[in-house]
Amino acid sequence: QDAIDRKEKRSETFKTAVHGLEADTPPLKTEELGRRAPQWVRDNLVTMCMRCKEPFNAITRRRHHCRACGYVVCARCSDYKAELQYDGNRPNRVCQECYIFLTGHKVLEDREGKHKGILEKGAAEVSSRSLLCSSLQLLDKNGKGGTRGWFVIPQDDPLVLYIYAAPQDVRAHTSIPLLGYQVRDVPQRESRHLFQLAQSRQVFTFVADTEELKRRWMRAMARSAAGITHPEEEEEDA
Repeated sequence: QDAIDRKEKRSETFKTAVHGLEADTPPLKTEELGRRAPQWVRDNLVTMCMRCKEPFNAITRRRHHCRACGYVVCARCSDYKAELQYDGNRPNRVCQECYIFLTGHKVLEDREGKHKGILEKGAAEVSSRSLLCSSLQLLDKNGKGGTRGWFVIPQDDPLVLYIYAAPQDVRAHTSIPLLGYQVRDVPQRESRHLFQLAQSRQVFTFVADTEELKRRWMRAMARSAAGITHPEEEEEDA
C-alpha cells in the first residue's frame, strides 16, 4: 500500500508540473522557445525527470533546468547546448527536445548509446567478478536519511563504483568515478559505521553494516582512488 501511495503521489506531481505550475504564468508556446525566458518549474513540485520520467533521488539523478522550456530534467536529458535569443544568443543548457527544435540537429544514436550504455551492466553478473560488492547506505547531504543499495567495484572496471537499487537489478542507477577521491574515516556515531569519499566540494557519506565491512570498502576505494587496478601494483607502491 505504501508503494501504491508513493506511485500515485509521484504521478500527481508529474501531471501538475506538466500542465502548468503557475496559474498566472502561461507556459511558453513552441515558437517562443529561445526567444523568451521560461518560467522555471520549481524543484519541489516534481519527483522525476520531466522528459525521461526517471525518478530523482539521492543516488540516481540530480535536478537541472532546461533554459529554453524551464522543465526540471536529469543530466542525461539536458546534456545539450543551444544558443538562446533572450540571452544574447549565448549557448545554454537545454533538454534534448528543445535542442532538436532550436538547432534542427538530430541526436546521433551513438551519443544516446554513450549515455545509456555506461550503466547497462547487470548487478548479478558484475558482482560475480567484482573486487568488492555488498549492501551499503548512501546518506543524503544532511546526513539524516539516505538510500540503501547494492554497491559494486567490478574487476574489469576497477576505478568506478557502480550503484544498484538491488543485487539482481539489470541496470545500475548511477556510477561514481573513484580516481582522485580521498577516503575518510568517520568516527562511529550511534553504532553506525560511517566513511566518506571526498573530492573538492563533493562528499559522499556511506554507512556499512559492520566495522569490518567498512574497512574493506575503505581499502578497496582507496586503491581505486589511487589508480591501483591490480594487487601487484599495490605491493610495488608499498
